[in-house]
Amino acid sequence: MSDRSASAPNDLRAFWMPFTANRQFKKSPRMFVAARDMHYTTSDGRQVLDGTAGLWCCNAGHCRPKITEAIQKQAAELDYAPAFQMGHPKAFELASRLTEIAPEPFEHVFFTNSGSESVETALKIAIAWHRARGEGARTRLIGRERGYHGVNFGGISVGGIVANRKHFGTLLTGVDHLRHTHLPEKNAFTRGQPEHGAELADDLERLCALHDPSTIAAVIVEPMAGSTGVLLPPKGYLQRLREICDRHGILLIFDEVITGFGRLGSPFAAQHYDIMPDLITTAKGLTNGVIPMGAVLTTARIHDAFMTGPEHMIELFHGYTYSGNPIAAAAGLATLETYRDEALLTRAAELEPYWLDALFSLRGLPHVIDIRGQGLIGAVELEPIAGEPTRRAFSAFLKAYEKGILIRTTGDTIAMSPPLIISKAQIDELIGTLGDVLKTLD
Repeated sequence: MSDRSASAPNDLRAFWMPFTANRQFKKSPRMFVAARDMHYTTSDGRQVLDGTAGLWCCNAGHCRPKITEAIQKQAAELDYAPAFQMGHPKAFELASRLTEIAPEPFEHVFFTNSGSESVETALKIAIAWHRARGEGARTRLIGRERGYHGVNFGGISVGGIVANRKHFGTLLTGVDHLRHTHLPEKNAFTRGQPEHGAELADDLERLCALHDPSTIAAVIVEPMAGSTGVLLPPKGYLQRLREICDRHGILLIFDEVITGFGRLGSPFAAQHYDIMPDLITTAKGLTNGVIPMGAVLTTARIHDAFMTGPEHMIELFHGYTYSGNPIAAAAGLATLETYRDEALLTRAAELEPYWLDALFSLRGLPHVIDIRGQGLIGAVELEPIAGEPTRRAFSAFLKAYEKGILIRTTGDTIAMSPPLIISKAQIDELIGTLGDVLKTLD
């Protein structure tokens, strides 16, 4: 039995940290104590340039006044209101504002609390939609290798990152996966969408032949796969996926938890690539990462299929205690206003040439085997150390932190997605410092 009397306010033992090498961290903690705009402040008073928008989420930077004030005001006015059979104005206002910036077919919003919950919600809506239309045999879900769709059972079942799946048993039944789109032998060092790989979408036809398309409810993909190391869709790939889904009556879900809210230079990747899915999952940038909140965007075609039967009956038996939470809704409204006032949802398109020039200047540095990027997102893939996968990139992460920049690693890939407020001078600082780090790696 542990000695609880030895605990202290800053004792590190109790907190089991997510997606963290806990033992390594607690031997040498990296603590942020404040943030403003593009920088974090560490516990020892250093400034760290945020190269990852927190965790792909702080698209407008940190501690933005409009968002902070909205949260403070809402907490003092209405702290909580139930979303079951009751409502409050800001949830409805936020839903309306979201449909204004969403692609035209999307008219309805279902609020959640995270990207993981948005994925679970979209998968459930897809299966229930087919059932509501008399096609209850459509229960099969198709994901993609290397896909990341959160950490709940539905999300890791359709997800395709091995480390996220292997410890948790057989997961959901009736799930299959498309091939991933990473073709380094053909597409290495490509700026923007790669030329090769559209035919990989035809893998869906193989799965349709294997399972019978009348059993398939939905296909879920990230239009740009982020957490696996920034894999951009080959030219024509998403179009072919959409065509195959239409041919067989399968719903297409875009997981835009990362790509939503300006990351590629448009409000949503569906607009950027001009491919319309049937459902869009969001979170992260919805509230600038300040308050947990997610949302599923749906078309009238999906929503209206549930609006049948007696009016006093619940149409969809699904939801969360905190769906449309008042403080989260206030944060979301202030976030959208900040994006609008500063034209942030399209700023990545303006900065993209400068960003990619800087990013690709790292080509030729030690151990760099690929670089990928589009909008304001980029990845530098490193050659793994033989027998020690992930060690080289993790070493880069630690050295980068010591030199004053925050990057993210997945496997042996360094990923960057800075806040959309980043300046050209700060791009130079971020990439220049990373270059210095790469030159020191063993």
